[in-house]
Amino acid sequence: MTIESPPRAWVEVNTEAIAHNLDVVRQALPDTALMPVVKAGAYGHGLEPVARRLDADGIAFFGVANAGEARRLSRAGVRTKPFILGPTFPEEREEIVLNNWCATISTLEEAEHFNRLATLYDKTFLVHLAVDTGMGREGFLPQQLSEVVSPIQNMPHLMVDGVMSHFPSADEDVPFTQNEIGQFTECVEWLQQHFRLRYRHIAASAGELGYEVPIANLARPGLLLYGVAPMASVYDGLLRPTLRLYSRVAVVRELPAGHGVAYGRTYITDKPTRVATIGIGYADGWPRSLSGKGARVYINGHYCPMLGRVTMDQIMADVTHVPFVSPGDEVELIGPHIPVTEVAEKADTIVWTIFTGLGPRLPRVYHSVK
Repeated sequence: MTIESPPRAWVEVNTEAIAHNLDVVRQALPDTALMPVVKAGAYGHGLEPVARRLDADGIAFFGVANAGEARRLSRAGVRTKPFILGPTFPEEREEIVLNNWCATISTLEEAEHFNRLATLYDKTFLVHLAVDTGMGREGFLPQQLSEVVSPIQNMPHLMVDGVMSHFPSADEDVPFTQNEIGQFTECVEWLQQHFRLRYRHIAASAGELGYEVPIANLARPGLLLYGVAPMASVYDGLLRPTLRLYSRVAVVRELPAGHGVAYGRTYITDKPTRVATIGIGYADGWPRSLSGKGARVYINGHYCPMLGRVTMDQIMADVTHVPFVSPGDEVELIGPHIPVTEVAEKADTIVWTIFTGLGPRLPRVYHSVK
C-alpha cells in the first residue's frame, strides 16, 4: 500500500481565468496578433498546462526565454511556435534551427551563425530583427541598421520575418515611451523598404493597455495573462486573478510575554500570545523580505499578522484573536483575501518576482473555473 501525505503548501491555478485574460487583451487590441508570454514556467503558473490551454488558432507565438522552454512546449504537443525572446547562446542555435523555432538577432554574428546552420540543414530560417530603442539589453541600435541590411540580405537561408523592440519604462515614463514609439515607427518604416516584415512588435503588458502603436501588429501579453495590470487602464476591472497560494497550520502554541519569535528575535511578544507555525518558507518562494513588514495571512475567516522573520520552511502568525485554530487548518497567503499585489508591496518588490519565485516544492493544482 502506498500512502501520500497532503502537501504542506500548494499553488492553485485557474487556467480558465488565464484564457479569459487573454480574451481581455484581444478586446483591447482587436486587430493585433498575440504572443502570450509563458517563459519562467508561465510566470510560476506552470508552462505546459498554461500553454496547452491557450494553444489555439489566433495565437502567433508563445514567448519563451530559451531553447529549453521551447523544447518543453514541443514535447508537450503544443502546436503554436515558440518565440525565443532574448539573444540566443551559440550552443542553442542548432536545436532552434532544426525545430524551426523563431529567434531574434541582435548582431551580425548571430545572423551569420543561423544562416550557416540553415544552409547545413537546407532550411530557410525565419528571424526577427531586434532593435534597441531604449532598453539597452539586446538589438541593433537604430543608427546601425543601415550597416546590417545588406549583409543580412546576402544570407540566402535567412529570412527576416519581423522586427521587435521593448519598452523599458512604459509604466513609469510616458514622454520617453512616446518618443520610443516614434523611433520604433521610423525604424520599421525604413526596414520595410528592405524586408517583408510580417510581424512588428514592441509592447508587453504595460505598453499594450497604456499606449497606441499604430505600426505594430503583434503584442506580447505577459503579466496581464496572470490577472495583474502593470498600469491603470479601462480594462483593469475585467481581469481575473489566476493563482492562489495556500499552506497549513502545523502547530499552535501559547507563548508568554517577552518571548522571541524566529531567528534574530526581531519580534518579542508583549503579552501572552497564541502563535501558529505554518508550513511554508523562503525555500518555497515566500519572500524573506516580508519579515517585519506588516505582512499577514488569512486563517478561518480572520487576518493574522506574521511574526518575526520568514524562515526556510516555516512562518509564524499571531492567532490570539482567532477563536478556533488547529493543526491542519488551511492558510491563505495569496488569494481572494490577500491579493498578490499586496504581497509584492509588503516585500518591496514587483509582482513578477512573487509569481516566478514560487518554487518547485509547491505542487500546482489546476482548475478550470469560468
